[in-house]
Amino acid sequence: MTSTKAVVIGLGSIGTRHARILRELGLEVASVSRREGGDYGSIGEAVAGAHPDYAVIATETARHADDLQALAQAGFRGAVLVEKPLFATAAAPPKYPFAHVSVGYNLRFHPVMTALVEQLRGREAITVTAYVGQDIRDWRPGRDHRTTASATTDAGGGVLRDLSHELDYLLWLFGPWHRVAALGGASGARDIDVDDHLDLLLDMQRAPSVHVHMDYLDRQGVRRIRVNVDDDTIEADLVGSRLTVNGKATEIASERDQSYRDMHVAAMRGARPACSLPEALGVVHLIDASERALRSKTWVSP
Repeated sequence: MTSTKAVVIGLGSIGTRHARILRELGLEVASVSRREGGDYGSIGEAVAGAHPDYAVIATETARHADDLQALAQAGFRGAVLVEKPLFATAAAPPKYPFAHVSVGYNLRFHPVMTALVEQLRGREAITVTAYVGQDIRDWRPGRDHRTTASATTDAGGGVLRDLSHELDYLLWLFGPWHRVAALGGASGARDIDVDDHLDLLLDMQRAPSVHVHMDYLDRQGVRRIRVNVDDDTIEADLVGSRLTVNGKATEIASERDQSYRDMHVAAMRGARPACSLPEALGVVHLIDASERALRSKTWVSP
């Protein structure tokens, strides 16, 4: 790790978490917030006053493009981590002057995911099923879920963007994708108008049959990926922190912030397996294609 000073832009729940973890890693951390509690009120003031060499953009998804541009215009040239997803809509970004740009798909660093990657190395998948579900009312205790960015279309909410970890790791492990179909939408069960449940069917280069389920509804809270390869069935349980192969489970120790710490260390260096800017753009394009498939009720290809 080479960075010593960081700026965290946005002090919502995830921004506050990033700031805490970076301080625990030994960095001097300044913050930018439009609300009370931030050290600076603008990105330009923070770059001029704090002289950071690492920046984390943790604002609403719809603001990411503007915040990256403001960071560049302020003269920042260090490494950047942008919270996921990279952008709310598919658009080619300008060429940024930063040392590195990574995107916050920390599940790439989860110890269970690392174990799954080792199991899959050099093997072609036959079927893949990814399931993620958690009741949106449980996400941010003490806040009305209906007023959060997750529940607001203009802020970039909805399951496809909020739960895009699944799209990232599927592209990382099995991509690129050839076609996608979608089913789901806004059920009204949580009194929000964004899509709160969605199922995708994907044909991918290293997995011809991929099913993805994501929702804001699940009262248990589940995040699993199940893969059938030639002679093995492998399930990675990221909530239960275990890897199961042919019914035999192995518990894998996973501390809550470990994947975030490892992600930040990699992002500061521009090192793998941090999600790169092109990879994150690929996720945004798949989100866009999935929404078109949902509206058209047809298969969509890149």
